[in-house]
Amino acid sequence: MAMQNSGFAYRIAKRVNQLQAQKAAATTWKERRARINTISPGVIVTPLAYDEFAAAGEGYQQMIDASAAERVGTSDEIAEAAAFLLGEHAGFITGTDLLIDGGVIAALRTGTYSLSE
Repeated sequence: MAMQNSGFAYRIAKRVNQLQAQKAAATTWKERRARINTISPGVIVTPLAYDEFAAAGEGYQQMIDASAAERVGTSDEIAEAAAFLLGEHAGFITGTDLLIDGGVIAALRTGTYSLSE
């Protein structure tokens, strides 16, 4: 099945590559005792996000409404998650992607939200 939206196809390919590289790095860097983790934020309020909301606000609002959190995230929430992953309490966490999206991916996986909406 061919994708009609090249921008969407690009985002998916980029995401898959990022996750594969993260997993490979987690084992490659073990000799240096490095922990390799990634953070995948959802809709986060930033100055750039306001521009995107203006261009495609209705689509974003549908996604936000379908999420469990029913709101956007903040840069402070992402920073707190990063601080945790970098801190001593996360010493056994490596090779993991921390999804911080308020439940959007969960809504996609359970069928309560569809990208075609």
